[in-house]
Amino acid sequence: MLTSETLSSLAERCVEVWSNHTLLLLGVGTTLAILWIDNRKRQRQKLPLPPGPKGLPLIGNMLDIPSTCEWEKYHEWCKEFDTDVLYLNVAGTHMIVLDNLEVTTDLLEKRSTLYSSRAKFPMIRELMGWDFNFTFMDYGKHWQKYRRLVHQALHSTAARQFRPQLIKSTRNLLNSFLEKPESLIPNLRHMASETILDIAYGIEVLPTGDPYVDTAEQALHYLCAAAMPGAFLVDSIPILKYVPEWFLWPFTSNGGGFKKKAREWKVVVRRFAERPFNMVKKGIADGTAKPSFVSNGFAQMEAGVEDDAYQEDIIMGAAGTLYTGGTDTTVAALTACMLALVKNPEIVKKAQQQLDSVIQSGHLPDFHDEPLLPYITAIAKEALRWREVLPISVPHYINCEDEYKGYRIPAGSWVIPNAWRMLHNENVYPDPFKFIPERFLTKDGKLDLKTQPDPSHACWGFGRRICPGRFLAFEAMWVAIASILYVFDIEKKRDEAGNEIEPLEDFQSSLVVISNPFPYSIKPRSKEKEELIKNSALSGRCMAFEDTWAVIATMLYLFDISKKTK
Repeated sequence: MLTSETLSSLAERCVEVWSNHTLLLLGVGTTLAILWIDNRKRQRQKLPLPPGPKGLPLIGNMLDIPSTCEWEKYHEWCKEFDTDVLYLNVAGTHMIVLDNLEVTTDLLEKRSTLYSSRAKFPMIRELMGWDFNFTFMDYGKHWQKYRRLVHQALHSTAARQFRPQLIKSTRNLLNSFLEKPESLIPNLRHMASETILDIAYGIEVLPTGDPYVDTAEQALHYLCAAAMPGAFLVDSIPILKYVPEWFLWPFTSNGGGFKKKAREWKVVVRRFAERPFNMVKKGIADGTAKPSFVSNGFAQMEAGVEDDAYQEDIIMGAAGTLYTGGTDTTVAALTACMLALVKNPEIVKKAQQQLDSVIQSGHLPDFHDEPLLPYITAIAKEALRWREVLPISVPHYINCEDEYKGYRIPAGSWVIPNAWRMLHNENVYPDPFKFIPERFLTKDGKLDLKTQPDPSHACWGFGRRICPGRFLAFEAMWVAIASILYVFDIEKKRDEAGNEIEPLEDFQSSLVVISNPFPYSIKPRSKEKEELIKNSALSGRCMAFEDTWAVIATMLYLFDISKKTK
């Protein structure tokens, strides 16, 4: 007969045996897993690299990559080697070029956990002092804090709270064209700067010579110069950052090289990041700060919001990133659009016909008119496709080795999506180098972003690195195009003999691709339109007031503004 003691002893023995077997199974399973991972790693190392041009010893393809329009060369190589995944080696740095949307989606979207980091860019992040800019940060929890702050302020619904600022800066832009019709790019640049500085810091900029604008533009110019892949050898050979400047001096053409530039540029970069931010802090202390991204961040800190993203250094970095991400890109997109309008007068006339049928006399285009103006939306979409602002974006980075379509993607590779090719693929966009807004319209004039895909699939970046300010950027672009076309005639400039001057498609090759100045003519469509422009500042404020209810509702919906409980 089994006693309770016997049963208890038997149970304990069973548990002991089961535990020993479990530990054994776990040990065997762990060992097998390690062996499998090691085997996979060995197999991957045996896989070939993606096709690409053969390089020279040590420097690889460094001399093969052109200094301008390299995205076109990348596609040329892809055709030569019959591949959509191209491999290049630049002095030991692996570069993987993705030449179509399918492979880009597979890697940057579907495998975003692997491909969401950034190339190290020691020149930008360490030497120039752009470490506060989350565009160039490694993917991880620290980056996510910055991204979260900006997303909360600029997602598709929240971005509407800034429509009054967009209206105001656009009305001022119209006046700028009336006063300085020949200053296309300066006028657009001032408008973009005015918008972002108001949104980020609550700063009302001066009409000319604004110190905040001047410093920001100088810093942004340095950033674009340094951000192009291959611009500085230290990005490919990071150990050079430790080499003394006096040792590098004989090997540089300007007597100082990258270290001298970085030292001088860093002074401007820090001034750009800190001066407007400290101005807002001072305004908060004395009660004069205007509502802005930064002042709202401090309000959330004071209210004790349970989000560790609301820290002073993160707010400062996110605000600085807003400017760098939202000015040159806006200017480049609008400049390309203006070039296309000058070259295609029939598009201008067609757009003006639609605007005249929708906008009430004595008013200027506003956001509530957008659903009734599909042709204006099509023009904006086509401008983003025709001359993409970021042809290759900022390179992604993979920290661990991967395999794709039988090819080995080495750890530490720069992964470059060729957006230029995706937006000029003749199989997706017929006549890709022609400016045709109608490609995004049905035969009866309604917006159609499916027959030929919305260029947003490539023009704003990819995966978890997609531009968080894309909704605000498109709204700024749309209202500017609609307003300019409504009140101005845009034509080709004529020479002294009265002959039209055909503008050239001549673009600067940089991280952000912007058109060089070109000849054009812009003048008010009528005396009535000229008077409307002159009164547009007041008109803009009145129209902006109509949106106040939306701003208040959005802020109350998004944020808890109650006082902190002690």
